[in-house]
Amino acid sequence: MRSSHTESTPQPTDRSFFGQPPVLANLFGVELWERFSFYGMQGILLIYLYFSVSDGGLGMDRAVAAGIVGAYGGSVYLSTILGAWFADRVLGPERTLFYSAVLVMIGHVALAVLPGLAGVGVGLVLVALGSGGVKANATSLVGSLYGEHDDRRDAGFSIFYMGINIGALVGPLLTGVLQKEWGFHFGFGLAAIGMAFGLAQYARGRSRLPEETHHVPDPLPAGALPRYGVGAVAVLALIVVLVLVGVITAGRLADIVIWVSVLASVGLFALMLADRAVVGQERSRVLAMIPLFVCSAVFWSLYQQQFTVVTIYADDRLNRDLFGWEMPISWVQSINPVFIIVFAGVFAALWTRLGDRAPRTPAKFGLAAVVMGLAFLAFLLMPAGENSVPLVGLTAILLLFTIAELLISPVGLSVSTKLAPAKYHTQMVALFFLSVALGSAVSGKLAGYYHPDDETGFFLIIGAVSVAVGLLVLVAKTPIQRLMAGVR
Repeated sequence: MRSSHTESTPQPTDRSFFGQPPVLANLFGVELWERFSFYGMQGILLIYLYFSVSDGGLGMDRAVAAGIVGAYGGSVYLSTILGAWFADRVLGPERTLFYSAVLVMIGHVALAVLPGLAGVGVGLVLVALGSGGVKANATSLVGSLYGEHDDRRDAGFSIFYMGINIGALVGPLLTGVLQKEWGFHFGFGLAAIGMAFGLAQYARGRSRLPEETHHVPDPLPAGALPRYGVGAVAVLALIVVLVLVGVITAGRLADIVIWVSVLASVGLFALMLADRAVVGQERSRVLAMIPLFVCSAVFWSLYQQQFTVVTIYADDRLNRDLFGWEMPISWVQSINPVFIIVFAGVFAALWTRLGDRAPRTPAKFGLAAVVMGLAFLAFLLMPAGENSVPLVGLTAILLLFTIAELLISPVGLSVSTKLAPAKYHTQMVALFFLSVALGSAVSGKLAGYYHPDDETGFFLIIGAVSVAVGLLVLVAKTPIQRLMAGVR
């Protein structure tokens, strides 16, 4: 939660970290190392699943492996809802962040030391749960450092998000080298070590966070926690049974996450629209969120294929020769963070300069889907053949990924808070995360249809669908804007 002025909120004279509160350094560090470990692990995860046993992998079918990666990505965003709930009702944001980061570290340790599918199962579940808790609370804690009118807030968030992208840039570079030279488990181990560094430096400054972050904003009623615990145990027991009887399998994980995301999203929309307290402008704004949700899910279903199709593409189709040395496959995951670091400020300055002439939110969403579709169509322009695609070609395509991301990702959470009914503020934010969860899971499902030897139809159909969805949103931008009832 972001706070107004309180006694515990640092004052503008407290500027020992680049002019910001010193505890920002701890939050910057834990997020940098969490992203380092998260993207470092994800950069080598898919190839670990489908590489042959002789090459250090698990020898899975590529379609199944891609589905697991997509389901894992979707689960991270589903777990942000759980992380927010624990922060609001059980632990408070500060403790939720700390224990979530511990889960992330343990998950990476499991991937590093447990052999085979046991390490994958335990590791990915823990990393997904932990990353969701970190993602749900880190931004909130940064906001708590500033009073409502503290002019350092925007600069503080800029520094914080720079940490995210530095971690996302460096993680795949280093884990990729270790994987290539020493093996996958060394790469996973480095991710665990990185998270341990983040936790160690964060622990030093935990007590300096504002007092409110150590409290539970809306604690559960007395005696309610055991009932929730029993319910959680029952759910886990049901999952174990479904695994044992073969209902939940590795090949079905993406489908399961897709259906959970769809049902949760439909349920949340229905809950808000059926509530008699949600009337007038609030009801209109909920309706406006529906086409934006669909467009967002389509966008993420293509964008998240950086970790599935693009990884396979880098393995089979990309010429990775760098002056006689073969670049690790995971290094392609560091291209997007470089572009984000370079262009995020450019886009922010552009929107500021345009002012009222800047595209409205529906137009940005539509343009993002169109650009994302064009990025997939651009794959058709690359030369045919094994390891024949020049690095500059894939880099140009990933630049389109970045442009699309900057059109939709920064405004997604913002518009969800603006469109939210007063009674459902958190739930509307959850809907945006659900669109990312749905898109991530769909990306894994779609990746199962990709094959390097017959890729024309794949890129053509998926790219064309995304362009079509984006154009529909652009055509409908005026009625959507009308439903938004004054929200830009």
